[in-house]
Amino acid sequence: MPVEAATTLALPAVLAGAVDAALGHRPGHAYLPLALVLALAAAANAVAAAAGPACSAEATAELRGRLVRHLLALGPGGRLRGGPPPGDLAARLLGSAGDAGGRLPALLGAATALLTSTGAILGLALLSPWLALAFFAGVVPGVVLIRLFLRQAGPVFARYQEVQAELAARLGGALSGLRSIRAAGAEQHEAARVLAPLPDLSAAGHALWRAQRRTAWQATLLIALVEVLVLTTAGALLADGTLAPGALAAAAGWAALGAGLFEQVEALVGVAHARAGQARADELLALAPSPAGTAALPAGGRGEVVFRGVVVRDGERVLLGPLDLTVPGGRTVALVGRSGSGKSLLAALPGRLRDPDEGEVLIDGVPVAALAPSELRQAVGYAFGRPALVGRTVRDALAGAGEAEAAAARADGFLRRLPAGWDTPLDELRLSGGELQRLGLTRLLARPARVLVLDDATSGLDLATEYQVTRALDHATHGRTRLIVAHRAPVAARADLVAWLDAGRLRALAPHTDLLPHPAYRAALSDTTLHAATA
Repeated sequence: MPVEAATTLALPAVLAGAVDAALGHRPGHAYLPLALVLALAAAANAVAAAAGPACSAEATAELRGRLVRHLLALGPGGRLRGGPPPGDLAARLLGSAGDAGGRLPALLGAATALLTSTGAILGLALLSPWLALAFFAGVVPGVVLIRLFLRQAGPVFARYQEVQAELAARLGGALSGLRSIRAAGAEQHEAARVLAPLPDLSAAGHALWRAQRRTAWQATLLIALVEVLVLTTAGALLADGTLAPGALAAAAGWAALGAGLFEQVEALVGVAHARAGQARADELLALAPSPAGTAALPAGGRGEVVFRGVVVRDGERVLLGPLDLTVPGGRTVALVGRSGSGKSLLAALPGRLRDPDEGEVLIDGVPVAALAPSELRQAVGYAFGRPALVGRTVRDALAGAGEAEAAAARADGFLRRLPAGWDTPLDELRLSGGELQRLGLTRLLARPARVLVLDDATSGLDLATEYQVTRALDHATHGRTRLIVAHRAPVAARADLVAWLDAGRLRALAPHTDLLPHPAYRAALSDTTLHAATA
């Protein structure tokens, strides 16, 4: 950037020397310096053109990395409740971070324009103070023009990005429920809902274009006025014999360079865009993660889980609790209840996938909030109804699992049938819901966790396969504490105890057989055979 500005500023001076040499007003050959400056200017422009995008890409990657690491540090434990929805987060990570990544090149571009203009003014002053005074007649309105544009464009860009994020959030929600939308025949209604913010997006875009158009023609008029003033003054000085003909050429060049600051609308747009993107990224970075603990679990603990005075809210609405529950170490407790009763919420608490608003959760007497993150990850393992596979291949996604774990989860058969077996790339997988669940169970079995949480982890399996997998899991995890979100009677029957949840409260903790006489308990189970047998 400084080399580019220096060569640009030197060009009118060497051009003046070449003009004077050509007209015979100054002896010597000034063509070689002119050629050298032109070559340096071309090289500097080429380097700047290549360096700008590279710098922007590197800054964008660094900012996105910071945002992802920060979001992962925040975790799913409720720290983002009330914050941006997933679609908005994606828009900030992809759009806003990309805009903010161009901040340094935009600022350097504007700084180069300012440096070039300052040097041009000094060049005019060296030729004649009158030329500098003529140029300064346009400086004050030019500065006012730039400040007005930045003041107008900043909020417009922020609004534009906010509407983009709203569109992304609505689209993300629609895609997650696409099957239900199609089944209900609500495509047109949902499309209208998703696209409802488009008029606001259009209004913000038109407001920005109007600001750019207004600033562009005002800058063009101002530049013409400044150049006319400088050239008129230079012509008068040339007529008086104060300036040489080459100096007139230099004055014209420096006047154009000096006034070029006022036409940097594109650079100013980049600065405003980058500032708006950085502001939205900073909003995420300002979210403080919950303090991480440093404690470790006592050696030899059996994985007793205690929920003490637990309450989980959504705003003012209580979703779960107040609730007290003790899961004995090494025992299996099934969580049973109607949809919305709080089963998955309760299951999320031991691993801090959600933090309670009141109360605490303890494992072997240690509050989970006090545990070091690595200790908690080792202590609690999860398997979900739709597990997410992360990595490049199946082997990467299964995180250290081997043939024994795959066999226990009844995943070994279809893994052998994959095109490249365990080394099959994840993007080539075409799995059913049940096969995906078995991979999640395989990954879970590879962890030496004290507490295992299965949240709908076998719901995609047929009854025969579920029975086989459950027996294998019983054998593989014998002696470890298990919390199982259960919908079927056989799963609840195999548990040591059933925690029956009703409207977010613990209604009973007892064996399955003790609860079967309650019609409300039977209604909470989805097993149609059970209902038919007890009708």
